[in-house]
Amino acid sequence: MPEAIQIPELTSLSNHQLAKSLAAIDEIRECYRVLEKGGLNIVGEVLKDQGPFYEMDHYPKDDVYDRETDSQYYYHAHREDHDEHGHFHLFVRDSALPDSVKPALGPTEDDRVAHLVAISMDAWGYPTDLFAVNRWVTDESWLPAESVIAALDQFAIDHAHPSWPVNRWLTAMVRCFRPQIAALLRHRDAVLTGWQGQQLEQVLEDRSLEITGSIPIDLDSWAARLIAEQVKRAERISFPVGS
Repeated sequence: MPEAIQIPELTSLSNHQLAKSLAAIDEIRECYRVLEKGGLNIVGEVLKDQGPFYEMDHYPKDDVYDRETDSQYYYHAHREDHDEHGHFHLFVRDSALPDSVKPALGPTEDDRVAHLVAISMDAWGYPTDLFAVNRWVTDESWLPAESVIAALDQFAIDHAHPSWPVNRWLTAMVRCFRPQIAALLRHRDAVLTGWQGQQLEQVLEDRSLEITGSIPIDLDSWAARLIAEQVKRAERISFPVGS
């Protein structure tokens, strides 16, 4: 089993990534603000008018797609071993993926689809964890971590169905926690390598391996760390070493 998931040090993030994550945090907070003002939350919005909530069913019923960006998501629940209400699964499809990459298993050519991350939600409609899964869980096209990471910035749901705040929130979550998602995907591949001595094709269908890793998230603490790093960089520019 590989070591614990290694989230990149903040010092390794570019100024551009720092700024993108902080801008995404502002977007996430704005989504919370407009929902909370109406007594609503992220999970309630995606389940609105969907009838009884059943484990394993997708919500909304036919998933959510943005055909311009080839992005997709759905919400459901099935993790009895985790204290969550349910979770979102986020994907990008063929046109958002690198052209040259062929899946090791799963849908191919125009049907390619890659799972980016899952977001666990609590009963109050707020995120608690990010996690990565084995291929069989979502029946995705299996691509190496670096190919999926290269497609993270392509994820965007830029329409109002079933909820504009939810779609904006999910898009911003990928921007905000991009370093953590990248770390989960790299860790996923490390877990699968040589799993119980099996070949990759066997591991990808091994029902004993479902979740390959998870990372707890907290928006406020992540924002504080990003701001502190940004301030340090600004101070180094204002007061260079040896001045």
